[in-house]
Amino acid sequence: MPKLAANLSTLFSEVTFLARFDAARAAGFRYVEYQFPYAWRAPEIARAARSAGVQVVLHNLPAGDMARGERGIACLPGREREFRDGVEHAIEYASAVGCARVNCLAGLAPADREHFATLVANVRHAARRLGERGIELVIEPLNTRSVPGFFLTRSAQAVDVLNAAGEANARMQYDVFHMQIMEGDLARTLERLLGRIGHIQIADVPDRHEPGSGEINFAFLLPQLDRLGYSGWVGCEYNPRGDTVAGLTWAKPYLSP
Repeated sequence: MPKLAANLSTLFSEVTFLARFDAARAAGFRYVEYQFPYAWRAPEIARAARSAGVQVVLHNLPAGDMARGERGIACLPGREREFRDGVEHAIEYASAVGCARVNCLAGLAPADREHFATLVANVRHAARRLGERGIELVIEPLNTRSVPGFFLTRSAQAVDVLNAAGEANARMQYDVFHMQIMEGDLARTLERLLGRIGHIQIADVPDRHEPGSGEINFAFLLPQLDRLGYSGWVGCEYNPRGDTVAGLTWAKPYLSP
């Protein structure tokens, strides 16, 4: 049975961020994830999670200046010090809430050797530093329709980075929404790369709404994860078409009462 995690950056937007932990638990989620927690103090987030009785399973590393259009800095030469400081900041937040996994966004850059080498070096550093604290690193390919110019866009590229970094503590975050747009063949790719995948996220295509709203056959894909023996979490990182709870009909078989 897939372990669903509510992405609090996209779900339950009708309430404030810290109130979303309780909202997620009330809807049946035992696990949560979120994108960037850094606008709140780490102890506040930890208290909200403990009070709601949910486990935090993923958040992102700092990703540069999002307001100016940055989508990560891990592949950007000259930003290595900032990246390393971001790793320490992420460790502070992950340690406070007991989160054992953080996601690294590569950034916007041409797919050339210089940016590849920078990304590999930063992934290697982050994987080692996070590993010292018992936290896993994942890296995520994004689609070029939603994020034009993103450096890491396909599962094979992510594997190339992981192979070059050579760190067992670094794996891939496989977002079904992004990979359906970029390469399709989801079931076979998940089967082939299962050992390299540390976290999965889901949303339907084309509009990043809940499963059942688009072209992906989640009635097949989610049980397929069980058949493959996937034991990690499945993050629900989608934008509800309406009320979050009303749109959770698809998830009822997987949620606790």
